[in-house]
Amino acid sequence: MSLNITQTPATASLAQSPIIFTVAESNPVLLTSSSFQYLGELYYWTGSIINSGSVDYTISKFPNTAKVGIFDLNRIINSTLTDLAATNTSNVMYFAVDFYTQYLNGTLFVTGSHVKSNLYKALDGYGVFPETIGQQLYSKSPYWPLITDGPVTQSALITNNTSASIYTGDIGTTQPTKIRYTSNLSTADYFVSSSTNTEGQEYLYPNGPSAAGFPLSTTGLEWYTIQPYASSTALGSPIRYEVVCNQKYPNVRIGWKNRYGRFDYLNFNMVSRTSFTTMKKTYQPQLGSWEASTFSYVPYGSSNLNYVVDSTQGLSVNTNWVSEDYNNIFKQLLVSDEIYVVNETTSELTPITIATSNIVFKTGVVDKLIQYQFDFNYGQAYKLIM
Repeated sequence: MSLNITQTPATASLAQSPIIFTVAESNPVLLTSSSFQYLGELYYWTGSIINSGSVDYTISKFPNTAKVGIFDLNRIINSTLTDLAATNTSNVMYFAVDFYTQYLNGTLFVTGSHVKSNLYKALDGYGVFPETIGQQLYSKSPYWPLITDGPVTQSALITNNTSASIYTGDIGTTQPTKIRYTSNLSTADYFVSSSTNTEGQEYLYPNGPSAAGFPLSTTGLEWYTIQPYASSTALGSPIRYEVVCNQKYPNVRIGWKNRYGRFDYLNFNMVSRTSFTTMKKTYQPQLGSWEASTFSYVPYGSSNLNYVVDSTQGLSVNTNWVSEDYNNIFKQLLVSDEIYVVNETTSELTPITIATSNIVFKTGVVDKLIQYQFDFNYGQAYKLIM
């Protein structure tokens, strides 16, 4: 009797999409039993990689028509990643599965030998079609280990104070040790901590000129590139930021959780507007002194009062002229479950949800210059009601 793991997930998976293990038993006699099952004991934990924890779930599968057991762990693993990306800067879950077989022999269950998987990781993100099952994270983005899909050229204001994320954990590729910033003025390095056995699998780096730790001088800064390095070896493709001037409209900087579970940002520095909508329900109160010795009513009494008053605050923003390279990350903005307005004076984050549900993407061939409008609702109503 021999049990084998025949399919495994990526070294680091995106937890909202399939996380597949396939197991197969080579003994054909066992497979003829109607009670035969494949079982897996799932371990998952955070913190240090070397802490395996205890069994959290036991999952079972009857053999399919190909006589194998296919386990998809994404619903369980994804349910454990409950932290907001804004509060957990390295939201990585570790997991492993101990597989075995079981069948009923008379009134007793017979358990086969165990085969335990290697250690795997999961990030709070999702795959997109037509990526293959088990595709490695580092092959999904040309900018990896920067945790973003780009685009290759972006705009920045001197006042931008945000940080983005780089993956510094071990997933079978060269681990970054620093980020090199090259500008029209100089070159400087920002060092990051790589780790193979601690929870710090993701590391924040400054991507805005006013962010803490930004290594370049901002006086006279016109452009800069960001490129990960492992010692002297460049990793991935660099991202270039063109420093632009403030427009006559107040800048609205918005950050959203991308498909890797980290943040992308964009300056919406054209026309922006806020709206305020109220929702009311009324009732007719009983007027007069019905419990007094005589009946009267006060002249300021009302026969029509509000008993439910709530509000929705909205925000409408417009991009500057952008290239069609932004279309990909705009799709991620439209489906993001965590979006914020970034205050560049206080670094305060104001939660918003996107109200735009439909957008016709433009191309440079047809439209030449491209602008988009997005509508949002503030996640905090005007009235503080818990």
